[in-house]
Amino acid sequence: MSNSRPTDSIIEYPCEFGIKAFGKADSDFKPAVINIVKQHVENNHIDDSAVGEKKSKDGNYISLTVTIQAQSKQQMDAIYQELSDEPLVLLAL
Repeated sequence: MSNSRPTDSIIEYPCEFGIKAFGKADSDFKPAVINIVKQHVENNHIDDSAVGEKKSKDGNYISLTVTIQAQSKQQMDAIYQELSDEPLVLLAL
């Protein structure tokens, strides 16, 4: 039996984690998502290389993946809550 503390997360922190957000291809979508995530990372900085972008076949929707060094479940919960509260975000994974 392990001596580690029980946890409610299967993810071991810190770790690299890709946060996906989906929304309409609106010029405000990408900055809104990046600004939300920035608020929760060290130095409020996200490198351009950490942001992946993919448009839907018809160009009406966009998927962003923002890769961060996740520090805790609480940090991730806060990011996902804010993304879910953002009207431009249709889905956050």
